[in-house]
Amino acid sequence: MESLAPAHFAPETVYLDTAATGLVPASAVAAMTEAATAFSLGRPGAEDHFPVVEAVRAAFARLVGVPARQVATGGSAAVFCGLVAQSLPEGSEVLCVEGDFSSLVNPFHVRPGLRVRTVPLEKVADAVAPGTALVAVSAVQSADGRLADLGAIGEAARAHGARTLVDVSQAAGWLPVDAGAHDFTVCVGYKWLMGPRGTAYLTVPEDLGGLTPVFAGWVAGEDPWDSTYGQVSLARSARRYDENPALLPYTGALAGLRLVGELGTERIAAHDRALAGRFRAGLAALGHRPVPAEDSAVVSVPGLGHAAERLAAAGVRVSARAGGLRASFHLYNSTDDVDRVLEALA
Repeated sequence: MESLAPAHFAPETVYLDTAATGLVPASAVAAMTEAATAFSLGRPGAEDHFPVVEAVRAAFARLVGVPARQVATGGSAAVFCGLVAQSLPEGSEVLCVEGDFSSLVNPFHVRPGLRVRTVPLEKVADAVAPGTALVAVSAVQSADGRLADLGAIGEAARAHGARTLVDVSQAAGWLPVDAGAHDFTVCVGYKWLMGPRGTAYLTVPEDLGGLTPVFAGWVAGEDPWDSTYGQVSLARSARRYDENPALLPYTGALAGLRLVGELGTERIAAHDRALAGRFRAGLAALGHRPVPAEDSAVVSVPGLGHAAERLAAAGVRVSARAGGLRASFHLYNSTDDVDRVLEALA
């Protein structure tokens, strides 16, 4: 099984660390270089970043199945989670997953007046109670690749009048995502979407979710260039939650989103899962027992995190997370990559 996009990537290592940071396509590097050059030369219009941001917003919206007016752009998932946290009424209960990614759960812990309850991933749906205001969960667990049962969680939340916030940072780009099935989703763009750091997305419901735009700046205005001084008339879409975007990362974000759109997440998911399955089988032959997550593109082996440094010396890039070795497989990987890492572990 070959890479799905060999013309777009030329890694110098066996790169199996997309769950940390995805590779950036060559066309993204070219776009950012061109934009940086325009800035350095003072070319007219170089500061007008709205067209590229709107193109990125539209591409992400298509990927997750919602209208572009329901997508806000920014630079950090934690900021968007903080926005949701600050908008909850005093005394609200937030249900989270034990060991979930800090950028998702920490904003609720540090917001005064909230009650945060944590449960194991497999018990989230059963733990939703009449007093639960929000369920915050990652679609795919960062530490070990386990998938949340979002259907059951969403059904339980609706039955108890709770809203859902799903972090799709470890899903969007390889796993089909229906953002409209959840009240809110957050996603960083630098992992499976193969964009630079500094890109992140928030999706909200059609009614915009009732969030308080606590960091509304000029870009949150209905007409940003007419909103640079004084009180801003907020956009009548999710743009009211926009952060002032970093131009160069957003210039580079479009290439990865377009590549995912061209290949399709179903095809990418089949590719990534096949490689992960090959790796799991090879690990079993070596006597290792990965975390049970057979449908995931992320493979975690408890207690093997110490091998990450040895693999790096052999030209294989993986992560050590929560004491385990974590390998993640994406569209630029091949069966040769799987065989290389297994040989290095042997």
